[in-house]
Amino acid sequence: MTKRDDKTRVTILTENYRIVGDIHLVAGARLTDYLTEAKSFIAVTDAQVTDHSGREIMNTAFVNVNRDRAEVIVPD
Repeated sequence: MTKRDDKTRVTILTENYRIVGDIHLVAGARLTDYLTEAKSFIAVTDAQVTDHSGREIMNTAFVNVNRDRAEVIVPD
């Protein structure tokens, strides 16, 4: 049996950055469940990273975000 996952588009704010991208949840899971079970890093795919003034830092297929640095995480 293959485990299916669902992409959830999120915005993550840190002290210095705004990260918009997808996190992959197990089908039926809630974002809060994912964050509670997350280890030290949150895996984000198809990510756009900007500073708070909107200046683009990078677009990347994958970035790990340090969970302890995330100040706000909201689904888009």
